[in-house]
Amino acid sequence: MLVEGTCKRLMTVDEHVGIAVAGLLADGRQLVNRARDEAASYREFYGEPIPGKVLAERLAGFVHAYTMYWSVRPFGSSVLVAAKDKDGTSLWVIEPSGLTYNYLGAAIGKGKQASKVELEKLKLSEMTCREAVNAVARIIYSVHDDVKDKDFELELSWICEESDWKHQKVPSDLVQKAAQEAKAALEEPAED
Repeated sequence: MLVEGTCKRLMTVDEHVGIAVAGLLADGRQLVNRARDEAASYREFYGEPIPGKVLAERLAGFVHAYTMYWSVRPFGSSVLVAAKDKDGTSLWVIEPSGLTYNYLGAAIGKGKQASKVELEKLKLSEMTCREAVNAVARIIYSVHDDVKDKDFELELSWICEESDWKHQKVPSDLVQKAAQEAKAALEEPAED
């Protein structure tokens, strides 16, 4: 049984940065707390918000350090870091090994390969945020296997013009509408 709102995997680091976690949630929270510390330290020292690239590289270095010594275990989480800074928007994937990659659209977690295939079919640079919300919901529902996978709660957040370039949860009415459309699309017969 899934109690709604108890397993949050989208977290805000700073006004302009959000993180999505896949894998062990406790490890993900540790990484989010480290990211918050890095963002606060950068803001205090430089007097401006931390750029997405700097945060991703610092967090990746922290994750990598946990793979180098026998006295600590590696993190069991992958994270997506989304940010808006003076250079524009960016999306970074940080793997448990400490590798980090910059993407226009990315997926992490159990269904990442199937999700990546679907993401590659989209023209992300030409989509509005609302269109992207619907497309992402459709992808998430299409890669989820009701028989093998446990239940999930659809969580979506964004950093766009509609949120005034701040990391925020997508309004619940939009999430519900996107979920309904995604479920309806799955029930339609496939076109050959």
